[in-house]
Amino acid sequence: MIDSRQSPGQIAGQSVVQRLAVCSWSLLPASPEDLVQKVLATGIRRVQLALDPFREAPKLWAETENLFRANDITIVSGMVGCIGEDYSTLDSIRLTGGIAPDSTWEQNLKNIRAAAALAKKMGLRLVTFHAGFLPTDESDPTFAKMCQRLDEVADIFMVQNILLGLESGQETAPALADLLHKLNHPNIGVNFDPANMILYDKGDPVAALRVLAPWIRQVHIKDARRTQQPGTWGEEVVVGTGEVDWRKFFATFKQVIFNVNLAIEREQGTERVADIRAARVVVEKTFN
Repeated sequence: MIDSRQSPGQIAGQSVVQRLAVCSWSLLPASPEDLVQKVLATGIRRVQLALDPFREAPKLWAETENLFRANDITIVSGMVGCIGEDYSTLDSIRLTGGIAPDSTWEQNLKNIRAAAALAKKMGLRLVTFHAGFLPTDESDPTFAKMCQRLDEVADIFMVQNILLGLESGQETAPALADLLHKLNHPNIGVNFDPANMILYDKGDPVAALRVLAPWIRQVHIKDARRTQQPGTWGEEVVVGTGEVDWRKFFATFKQVIFNVNLAIEREQGTERVADIRAARVVVEKTFN
């Protein structure tokens, strides 16, 4: 069952529960059966699906869609990762993240083509990914190269009639908006993650939501606390216990955006199902 991009008329009358999804990679699934069990345990039957496991181990994950159908689980979007990424520090991810490094570009491009084919086969209409740190100054020697690579990746998905969403947070919202204006590619949007704005220390998530609203194709529900040491990572925490002002966030969301899905993501901690269930409660209480 696929439901990755609904029209405003379809979603405007829906409750927030009908917009919620869970990011499959947050559940650390070992198999399709394990994924289904954990998804059902969250109380949410909609999923943003990591596509790389299907490319890397097709036999292991072959029954996923059948199991989803049997358990009334819907795929709302896909996600593709890049190889060689080192998230240990802000400096390391700046050097290794996304499609920026020359050493991994060709393999990442090959993987992205394969992921786009998989997404097309699944009937997806949106795939998101971390492009890496994006230069916003046209005098930067890497600016033209990154623009060309983003165009190429966006074209790969556009041919398949799939929207591409860039993860937010590695740049300030005005800087990313400026780059998107310069790119002017009809297939490039934003997967907005309020916690990333805090983790990367790139500004206020609510203000960023307003700036990036024209490009937002999906929102990640994630929370964080800002670092006390500039140049280091913030801390990802359970939704509702961090620095995202969810009441103000959703009030703004309803003013500027109304037809995108909300995918709960959890990347730290050992109680992922419980943390996702807690996030769902926060959303249900603060959205309406």
